[in-house]
Amino acid sequence: MESQALLVLLLFVLVLSIFLGFELINKVPSTLHTPLMSGANAISGITIVGALLASGGEGTFSSILVGTFAVFFASINVVGGYLVTNRMLKMFKKK
Repeated sequence: MESQALLVLLLFVLVLSIFLGFELINKVPSTLHTPLMSGANAISGITIVGALLASGGEGTFSSILVGTFAVFFASINVVGGYLVTNRMLKMFKKK
């Protein structure tokens, strides 16, 4: 019974963070997206460190598998974020 309550709590936090993230990004002016993307890349870098600890530590097979997926998806997020940031910064350079 306790695991079901924990699952409901975690799903609530996930849905709330998705909603809040969507609302926050929609309210940000376009001139602030580059600094926010840089901050998001730093947070994703921290996520990679945590995911590496989860995937390489002692634990069950499922926790190692989830940690490996977390490393993969956080790496995609960091690389994509830097590509988007680089592309946006090129828009501000004089030709």
